Amino acid sequence: MLKRVNPIFRNFYVVGTVFFLVWMSFLDQNDFLSRFRLTAKLRSLEAEKEYYEEKIEEVQKDHDDLFGDRESVEKFAREKYLMKKETEEIFLVVEE
Repeated sequence: MLKRVNPIFRNFYVVGTVFFLVWMSFLDQNDFLSRFRLTAKLRSLEAEKEYYEEKIEEVQKDHDDLFGDRESVEKFAREKYLMKKETEEIFLVVEE
């Protein structure tokens, strides 16, 4: 029976290497499909991290503007939240 098997498959190292490659490619916990999914998730999380870092910088800038002098507090309130004094009227100009 061993005589009918191709001589290359009778070599222990070839059989071991093929078994190892099949095991690592399809059966192991860290197979190619899992690695692909983890890489895609990593890219998604890195993009999300960049988004939140930009938002943190924006909020930090707003915080610095808000806790400046009184004029900057008024300017911030008017621009961001459309607040006004009781004697004032606000006109919004929308550019098309």
